Amino acid sequence: MMIFNQNITIPLWKETIPNYREVGEKNTVDFDDSDNLEFYSIVVKPEISVFLPSAKNRNGRAVLVIPGGGYNVVAHKWEGEDIAKWLNSYGISAFVLKYRLPHAKSNIVPHISPLIDAIRAMKQIRSNAVDWRIDKNNIGVMGFSAGGHLASTLGTHFDEKIYEFTDDIDKYSARPDFMVLDYPVISMSENFTHKGSKFFLLGEKPSVELMNYFSNEKNIKNNTPPTFLVHASDDKVVDVENSIAFYRGLRKKNIDAELHIFQNGGHAFALANGSEAAEAWKKLCLEWLNK
Repeated sequence: MMIFNQNITIPLWKETIPNYREVGEKNTVDFDDSDNLEFYSIVVKPEISVFLPSAKNRNGRAVLVIPGGGYNVVAHKWEGEDIAKWLNSYGISAFVLKYRLPHAKSNIVPHISPLIDAIRAMKQIRSNAVDWRIDKNNIGVMGFSAGGHLASTLGTHFDEKIYEFTDDIDKYSARPDFMVLDYPVISMSENFTHKGSKFFLLGEKPSVELMNYFSNEKNIKNNTPPTFLVHASDDKVVDVENSIAFYRGLRKKNIDAELHIFQNGGHAFALANGSEAAEAWKKLCLEWLNK
């Protein structure tokens, strides 16, 4: 399958979707007039949107981009497509994940669907490495806010078999070769979690075991990927302690990590165009990737 065009959307599964039941739901797009943002409020058919630089500019690196939205929506354009186009401008192939949200009635076990989709997306990208002219050993993940939680969950739980394998794609590794986490939710700990993300992912009264499983600072292993983190001190939505806790956990395991905390930037700054402080994260990230 030779695919070199832009803006192709590919389903993660052509037939049977794990942890899915048919209840008549459809992918639903909504619009927030106050922020002029488009987002998905229901996803039942998970997929990746393919963004490839020209063959001449492609450098072999690839990134799975996971937008945020508090596990209640998927900010597919703001923290997905715009990010992919920026990465393309530097020769990096990008794949934006449209993942299932836990509140959809089509989920069998609600909290597990986003991770299933992230694992499958990474495997699908790696399985197409030759056709997409990317290096199968240079495929990372970049997540924003709750998408950063899903990305770090992928980075700490990639080797767990949480669904029944369906085809040859599932034979590939789901391990990201690196992670970029932007103002991420990391922990489900009451001390500094983002309560909205916790509620929409785990429900009103999750067990201690479930909270620990999804508190990614507690699940760092020796094979957790090298990580670049960026956050703003004045983030009033997701406490900067999330990034600090993950950075400390990585250092304890002697995993390469870089953390940048900006004085200003707030939350959900994405590309941070026009922000004198937070906009610097893009240059710093590219320098880190090239090390």
